[in-house]
Amino acid sequence: MNQSHVLKLIFLKLLSANCQDFGEERNGRIIGGYVPPAHTIRYIVSIRRIGGDHFCGGSLVGTLWVLTAAHCNIGYDGFEIVAGEHNLTEYEGTEQYLYPELLIPHPNYNAATNNHDLMLIKLQSPAILGSYVSIVVLPHQDASIPEGYVCRVSGWGYTNFAEKQASIVLRTVNIPIISPVECNGSSSFNGYITSKMLCAGYNDGGKDACKGDSGGPLVCEGRVYGIVSWGKSCGEAHYPGVYTAVAQFRTWIDETMQILSHTCPII
Repeated sequence: MNQSHVLKLIFLKLLSANCQDFGEERNGRIIGGYVPPAHTIRYIVSIRRIGGDHFCGGSLVGTLWVLTAAHCNIGYDGFEIVAGEHNLTEYEGTEQYLYPELLIPHPNYNAATNNHDLMLIKLQSPAILGSYVSIVVLPHQDASIPEGYVCRVSGWGYTNFAEKQASIVLRTVNIPIISPVECNGSSSFNGYITSKMLCAGYNDGGKDACKGDSGGPLVCEGRVYGIVSWGKSCGEAHYPGVYTAVAQFRTWIDETMQILSHTCPII
């Protein structure tokens, strides 16, 4: 049995389980940012409960594919995805309402450690690309971003964690990459950062992703290098935001999208 066939069998078993068993939503982790011109960040999507509120972000990585955090998994019948969104409370005529066909959290996702916190969503129908909706580019496998490089994270999350103030319009903030050594130091996360994570923010705090931004994109050099995953509060000094390191999963993402069938398998 060749390697590709083995991989296919593994994915089919995971998908079969995924069609029946779903995790609970967890609180996610823009503080100190600004409102960009409407529809200039065209790859971001809003993930919201059907008939309810936005709770996570995501990135369109193919016309049929959304990349988000595994902890945003509440079951495919519980949410919808909106591309071309800017103001959550207004219909702007640019929105595309999309629905999931399959949810594929990474098979090694660990809710206790937040490791491997990513999920692919296959859509029932393709997004239509144009002036308001586009695809973001993925990084190469094992590519790295140097310490200090300024990236951008975007979302509709809290702008004030203490007062639980969420934004109704898309916001974005520019933050630098923090080295794993510094992020893992005794005055910061003290060893909890793994090779599957990356950190971005300021030592003084004040700029960060927050609750409601989970699953959203951290984009560097035009590529989505990070997925908003977790942190300590929001914008707190010495505790930058922690992101899933997408470059560590490029091969898994490519293989998953290539292998998946259009429907849940019967095994």
